Amino acid sequence: MADLYASALHLSRADIKALKMTDPYSLHRVVYSLFADQRSDTEKQGHTPSGIVYADQGGDFHGRKVLMVSDREPAPFVDEQFGQVVCKPIGREFLMHPQYRFKVQINPVRTDKRSGKRVPVKGRADIAAWFMARADRSWGFNVDPRTLQVDAVEVLQFKAKNERQITLAKAHIQGLLTVTDSEQFQQSFQQGIGKGRAFGCGLLQVVPFIDHPFA
Repeated sequence: MADLYASALHLSRADIKALKMTDPYSLHRVVYSLFADQRSDTEKQGHTPSGIVYADQGGDFHGRKVLMVSDREPAPFVDEQFGQVVCKPIGREFLMHPQYRFKVQINPVRTDKRSGKRVPVKGRADIAAWFMARADRSWGFNVDPRTLQVDAVEVLQFKAKNERQITLAKAHIQGLLTVTDSEQFQQSFQQGIGKGRAFGCGLLQVVPFIDHPFA
């Protein structure tokens, strides 16, 4: 497994205003500005992972927090003056546990067999079933259905580069996972899961689950 870093970007109200953070694309711009881009244009077009996944934790009157996992250290500030980044390395043993409590913001889509286009999965029950099936098949873990919660579903609309209109469904999911393929799970944690990762989807926020901490 490559070296990984867990970071938190803290932004004050003044930072948010100065950086003109108004939508998911402007947040994407701010997060990616913290990292040197190591990909060539060909790699970008070929969908080579950026090495960065992040999740917006929202905020309050005082500011906003963004969690990030990356394969390289971020800069300590945005544009050398705004926000503050707290960063620490992730020990290899962190991803060696058999079970984790998790949270994730994910883009629930499937490919329509007739049109070949991606279509959103709608309804919390269908999203839960889709997530459990994908986890078991593609992400290296399975989920206890008794613990799975689809907390919220939102649809975001914004303009990205070149004024391209983007509509992004985002489901907030949490539960208890059991690792079934350690290598695949580590890759899922490092690269994120599902689509929409460039806009804050896919970061597995995990905490090791210890059933009997005093045993």
